Amino acid sequence: MSVITAPSPGLEQGALRTGDELFPIREVSRLTGINPVTLRAWERRYGLIQPVRTESGHRLYTQKDIETVHRILDWIERGVAVSKVGKILARDDGQSSSLHHLQEGSDHHEWAQWQQQMQTAIGAFDELQLERLYGQVFAAYPAAVVFQDILMPLWHQLLRHQGRFGQASEWLFFDSFLRARISQRLQLARAGRTPQVLLAAIAGECRELELLVAGLMLGGDERVVHVLSVGQPLDELTLICEKIRPQALVLFSNRAPTHELPKRLGRLALTLDCPLLLAGDASDMAQQQLAGSVIGCLGSEGRLMQRRLQQFISGTLDT
Repeated sequence: MSVITAPSPGLEQGALRTGDELFPIREVSRLTGINPVTLRAWERRYGLIQPVRTESGHRLYTQKDIETVHRILDWIERGVAVSKVGKILARDDGQSSSLHHLQEGSDHHEWAQWQQQMQTAIGAFDELQLERLYGQVFAAYPAAVVFQDILMPLWHQLLRHQGRFGQASEWLFFDSFLRARISQRLQLARAGRTPQVLLAAIAGECRELELLVAGLMLGGDERVVHVLSVGQPLDELTLICEKIRPQALVLFSNRAPTHELPKRLGRLALTLDCPLLLAGDASDMAQQQLAGSVIGCLGSEGRLMQRRLQQFISGTLDT
């Protein structure tokens, strides 16, 4: 593997830091599965990646550039056109930069340390150690921080990096571990209590763990959330709502919304006696499409989703 460590003579330094590893385009192609022609197109047409150049014009990429390629692929797999990915990356980077500024030198560093310890346990398939770390992190932080800032970023990182032998198994191990424990938390939270909120996934538009975490984020001491199984038919949600009579029905999706989504949701809303709300990344991307409709958008950030849900239920936030 050809790797250069910055700084090096003949390189445009830009924002490079001393010690940064630089990868030639063929190595980036091997690591990400994206051919060099596409990598160059993403740079020239959309400005999604900005590699440094040698004096002879050869492109060299940082580890951060490689991570950006994985993020681009993640959004494309969710149905977002590559021409629109840049705005989403800029939005996410802006949020991340603000959070890092607030947490710099304290919590942010601690979160990274927890993630590193968990990643070591996952790499060893050591469930006992992972269980110990899981308990310790919950003892140190609120649930919203645990999932939003520690567990799910690590889960996404493992999901995106499955090129080396064994990495897919590591992600499956961690995914299974989290699903089992979050399902247990949700069951304990609603034991003997009537669900106030129903949460369902739009078929094929999120993974089960993402739906379960959303259920945990939307719930609380005073609110019971019942998470319906992945694969729940949308056209049968009216029947379920008639039986349970929830205060709200929340649909969850992490894929780019289709042009038909507003009409589809609008038809469903007409059959319900409770507010219909949309959560997840689709909610952020569909706000303009759903503006002025009866469908409320909760967003994708856990603490914001919970606050907006309460506002919709209490009638203090207009759809």
